[in-house]
Amino acid sequence: MRTSLARRAGLAALTTGTALALAACSAPATGGGTATGSGERPTASASGARVAVSYEGGILVLDGTTLDTIADLDSEEFTRLNPAGDGRHVMVTMSEGFQVLDTAAGTDGDPELTGLVFEADTPGHVVRHAGKTILYADGTSDTTVFDTAELADADALPEVETVEGVEAHHGVSVVLEDGTFITTVGSAEGRTGIVVRDASGTEIATSDQCPGVHGEGTASDEAVVFGCENGALVYRDGAILKLDAPDQPYGRMGNAYVSESSPVVVGDYKSDPDAEGYLLHAVTLIDTAAGTLDVVDLPEGVEYTFRDVARGPGDLAYVLATDGAIHVLDPETGEIERELPVIDAWTGPKEWQDAHPALVVAGDIAYVTEPATNSIHAVDLTTGEILATGELEVTPNEIAVARS
Repeated sequence: MRTSLARRAGLAALTTGTALALAACSAPATGGGTATGSGERPTASASGARVAVSYEGGILVLDGTTLDTIADLDSEEFTRLNPAGDGRHVMVTMSEGFQVLDTAAGTDGDPELTGLVFEADTPGHVVRHAGKTILYADGTSDTTVFDTAELADADALPEVETVEGVEAHHGVSVVLEDGTFITTVGSAEGRTGIVVRDASGTEIATSDQCPGVHGEGTASDEAVVFGCENGALVYRDGAILKLDAPDQPYGRMGNAYVSESSPVVVGDYKSDPDAEGYLLHAVTLIDTAAGTLDVVDLPEGVEYTFRDVARGPGDLAYVLATDGAIHVLDPETGEIERELPVIDAWTGPKEWQDAHPALVVAGDIAYVTEPATNSIHAVDLTTGEILATGELEVTPNEIAVARS
């Protein structure tokens, strides 16, 4: 099924079976950077969208069609941005926890970095699935869960459930439609795997065969993938499947890029633990239905970071590479179908937090940051046309889109 560049991994099935606890959980910001848009062609996909862009000490909120600045808000020096899942709000990682940014997408209101904060010791991953938003605190390993739709009332935090963690680690959790709770297992010494509990808190499966477990993604039929330093874990229908990377003992997948209408998960991939920098030149393709893991080497000169992959139209994968083009990859075949030139060629960051090009997708539109020119571009993924360019007075770092 894959190209000659693909390398097939071996697999081994694992299952088994630990307990669950529930409890409950609940500050403000404005300042320095503007954007001017060009190419104001309206599109159905971009209409009503708002784009949040972080920069050092602030967050811009841009119109998703024109890329004009609507608001410029003060924040902490470095923040991470994650869509909350309701098409309007963005979770901003601050020192006190996850602060709610109201982009006002789909409304006549003004964007606001609200005073609402989901308190968390070292806020980490944000997951959106099955109408829930799931927040993970690395400093405690606690998981906060709430109904995404309840964020609509911006005057107060929604009611939450807190699943108390066991040992603090950089982790992630997900809640499935039937209430199944899956979370990573680890400690300050390292991360080892996942544990699965049903809605009543009864452990139904566990695996400790995932060193350095990181990242999560849910594919079709609620097959959930977690990356490991030697492959990946797939949870589906009450069982955990371990997929070994073709490179051993180290073949790391750390981030999953998914479509909930496709069984194939695209992951990043690194086979040399001593490699310097953050540029990668291969991807993993995990078929959750077939139970296979392939590694596909990208063409020479095509490298990317964790910020540069997204799923989009046709369940395809879109990879923003160092040559400045978006490479359209078919996860079913592992082949690059076409290239869409967008920005100038770029080099990888010295540290992962450093500003470097990033890609997010909303509908048929990709938003691409270009820190070297302090700009952002909207690209029609169906035609390759650059629809708009926003010229910023600040250097863009992270990016998130809200679209009602």
